[in-house]
Amino acid sequence: MQFKDSKTYVNLARSFAGESQAGMRYQLIAKLAEAEGYAVLAENIRTVAKNETYHAKSFFNALLQKAGSCANIDLNAGYPFHFGTLEENLAFAEEDERAESQDIYPAFAADAEAEGFADIAALFKRVAGVEREHGIVFGYLCGALKEGTLYKRDKPTLWVCAECGYRATANEAWQVCPLCRSGRGHVEIRLPFDTK
Repeated sequence: MQFKDSKTYVNLARSFAGESQAGMRYQLIAKLAEAEGYAVLAENIRTVAKNETYHAKSFFNALLQKAGSCANIDLNAGYPFHFGTLEENLAFAEEDERAESQDIYPAFAADAEAEGFADIAALFKRVAGVEREHGIVFGYLCGALKEGTLYKRDKPTLWVCAECGYRATANEAWQVCPLCRSGRGHVEIRLPFDTK
């Protein structure tokens, strides 16, 4: 089978487009988080956006490696266009990441394997694993924001100011940093679990 006649060819192009869009959507969510005073949350979201951009680059490079430059690849695919409150956006992001990790990339990996492109199948599987982690993180952040527990824990936790480095162990982060007077949105967010 010629690569340009394969499902994998189109799936790589769809994945490049989807990851590019996800990276931009997450940049927009990060701007909203920052505008609402959640500077560190915004940085966490920007890290995921950076990951998505890298995924897009990986899919783009795989496409170029297998097919060379292409004038145009026609895609018939749906891409999410939703935006709302910060909480809603985190929920949308969780849903999108879970769809990629549980449905989209496993199906693309199966297509690649069936068509004899084991290296591309492996790429889809690796990215699906990262997207699974992203879904867990977005789900936690959404729930913690909704429940007001983003800066609270049941047990003492080390809280660190991202601005000045002040550190304190407590069940709840400070409202205003005792050292630099930065607001709570500058406290590093501690995920209370290991996603592995």
